[in-house]
Amino acid sequence: MTKKRRDQSFTLTQEEVNKQAKELINNIIISDVKIHAKNESQKKLIKTINEKEITICAGPPGCGKTIVSLAMALSLIKKDDNNYRKIYLIKSVTTLKGEEVGFLKGDLSEKIEPFMWSFILNVDKLISEHEIKSLFDSDIIRPFPLAYIRGTTLDNAIIIIDEAQNITIDNARTILTRIGQNSKMILLGDTNQIDLKNKNESSLDILIKMFDNSDKIGVVKMDTSDTSIRNPIINYIEDTYNKYFQELEKEGKSAKRNLLYG
Repeated sequence: MTKKRRDQSFTLTQEEVNKQAKELINNIIISDVKIHAKNESQKKLIKTINEKEITICAGPPGCGKTIVSLAMALSLIKKDDNNYRKIYLIKSVTTLKGEEVGFLKGDLSEKIEPFMWSFILNVDKLISEHEIKSLFDSDIIRPFPLAYIRGTTLDNAIIIIDEAQNITIDNARTILTRIGQNSKMILLGDTNQIDLKNKNESSLDILIKMFDNSDKIGVVKMDTSDTSIRNPIINYIEDTYNKYFQELEKEGKSAKRNLLYG
């Protein structure tokens, strides 16, 4: 790059920077990203994301909270009437109890890739594999390790945090205060799937109680009636699990083994 071109690159206005970013995004995302709400809760989630800077959504697997949020993010960064230029994907790396994988080899992106599959499998339903690869390669979609978020400010972006139930309330505060200018933040989770050793440290329930009546932060609560997009047998499994543990609580038994073996 010549000195003249370097000087020009440093004198671009914000409008010009945004225009270049939007051109790149729209050259990559050629698919028509359509958002079809399947129920009232999904309609509320779409409306809340559109209207609020920060959205907190809790619901069981299969209610569509992740795919709706990703579809909204892709739709928003394609639009020319805003300055959104990136999608940050953040996820707790807390694993299923007893399923820890130990030390992962590779650079940072390789270490966090396995934790991003829930995002990637949902994006794959919205746009082509080539588009996904191009968005990641061009850094428009960027996985962001939770461990490195302190001290950052995320401007001009849609920030999606999944598995929020596995983020402690102190870490949730750190995350929420990372939102920068012209950004939206979406926290997703399921209060029945907490993998933290101390479940009382989970942030999701607390955040819902704190901000449920806020006019600045939106809260969307989904339940099993919103899970029409998943295999019906999952509702049966969830209901059976819930009844099992409710009976355990009634009998004052804390160990699952007690109920199984007397």
